[in-house]
Amino acid sequence: MNDSRLSDTIVEEITIKARADQVFAALTSPDHVLKWWRREGQFQVTHMESDLRPGGKWLMRGTTSGDKAFSVHGVYREVDRGRALAFTWNPSWQDHASESLVRFDLEEKGGVTTVRLTHSGLTESARAQHRGWPGILAWLRAYAERNA
Repeated sequence: MNDSRLSDTIVEEITIKARADQVFAALTSPDHVLKWWRREGQFQVTHMESDLRPGGKWLMRGTTSGDKAFSVHGVYREVDRGRALAFTWNPSWQDHASESLVRFDLEEKGGVTTVRLTHSGLTESARAQHRGWPGILAWLRAYAERNA
């Protein structure tokens, strides 16, 4: 990968002691997302809509500390249940945000799933504002393992 590609991309990888279909459901089901995408007193998703199909739209709304509202929305580009999920990402908290792409690749071996997140197409300032992915993946892991 060349330097310009690295500068516009965030890549994170974790393992989760849960089946890939369970992790995929946690990532895509509004009922699940509302339970785990949060850090009490700091950040919380309070609403999610999802038309889970390629070309389908999705929307999340929530609050940050001090009850500041945020939203993020996009369109699903790839939906391969238990294997891959890709969608565009348009956050409300970035001034003049350009659309970027979030992709989750899931690989299960023996009931343990490796999750690789790739967030690409970010400007330098947008990349700096998206340093929360490790924490979000940790919340996903805790939720999926608790409910496996």
